[in-house]
Amino acid sequence: MDDSLVRLGVAGCGGFGLFALQHFTQVPGVRLVGMAGTHRPAALAAAARFGVENVDDTGDLLRRDDVDVVYIATPPFLHYPQAMAALEAGKHVIVEKPLALTVPQADELVAVARRRDRLLVANLMQRYNPLFDAVRRLVEARVLGEVLHGSFENYASDENLPAGHWFWDRGKSGGIFIEHGVHFFDLFAGWLGPGRVEAAQVGVRPGTSIEEHVHATVRYGDTALVNFYHGFHQAGRMDRQELRLVFERGDVTLSDWVPTRARIHAVVDERQTRDLCDLFPGARLDVAVSYGGADRACRGRGKMIDAYQVIDLSFGDGQAKSPLYGQLLRAMMGDQVAWIRNRTHRRVVTEANGRDSLATACAADALAHRPGADR
Repeated sequence: MDDSLVRLGVAGCGGFGLFALQHFTQVPGVRLVGMAGTHRPAALAAAARFGVENVDDTGDLLRRDDVDVVYIATPPFLHYPQAMAALEAGKHVIVEKPLALTVPQADELVAVARRRDRLLVANLMQRYNPLFDAVRRLVEARVLGEVLHGSFENYASDENLPAGHWFWDRGKSGGIFIEHGVHFFDLFAGWLGPGRVEAAQVGVRPGTSIEEHVHATVRYGDTALVNFYHGFHQAGRMDRQELRLVFERGDVTLSDWVPTRARIHAVVDERQTRDLCDLFPGARLDVAVSYGGADRACRGRGKMIDAYQVIDLSFGDGQAKSPLYGQLLRAMMGDQVAWIRNRTHRRVVTEANGRDSLATACAADALAHRPGADR
């Protein structure tokens, strides 16, 4: 056997599972060897695509000696029991988000993974986006001053989510904050550090019990307040997303669910203009207004500002989402495989990201459903 080969088994495989597997198996040394747990058309298509047997019992997959990593692509309520069974069988585990439905479940998984020296990671692939690093560098460099506010707005499609779908069943999905929101709680934590949920609400579709949209406000540090909105109520062709950070001297806006482009609108001096161009190489710079002489002096937040110009900086080519999504999945798998082969490798995403983003999501969900909360 080739010791460098990482043999992958998958538990559950819907449409996204097949999409992910086609990218995971492009990582050198990764091979899909088995799958289990579903007879949905997408799973049968995956079995045919990769030429592997689709068995009924996930336990049969976990008992196989030729499976090194189990990718869990089942609905969220199965993540904890299946991940725990895989870890106890000595397998490495990659699980779709969320890591589990509760923080105690996540803590149990993390403890077992660390004790057994096994990989445990939720597929929070957004951190592998080059735009994530670009924004992180912008925050750290303080070119535009401190972050004061942020917003995330996700107007998602429910076109393929009929009323009986597991997504609407909180016992199976955990609700929108937990099933979906963990990606974006993790993104902002990567930029701003740990956050504290200050407020949260949930809205129910009239005449039903379907919780179709949620909102939370999270405080990062002493100053920055960030609003998160997730709504699943749009036609597929109107699915859209926008993410924004507001600084003392400008803002940055990222567009699309997997962000493919960024726009910075800011008032800057000569050096700040140069720093922004260095942080976002190849960006298009448009000057909206130039100032000279006494007109350069202005104030904001009680501070003097030297305003050389107001600029719009456009970065990213707005490439199609699917190719970028595939790139992020390959990067995530490559990062985790590097750790499996060499424990000194420092991963971009670890078990802590899955646990901590879930903790924020659970705090928001609990606050939104507290007794007396308006819904």
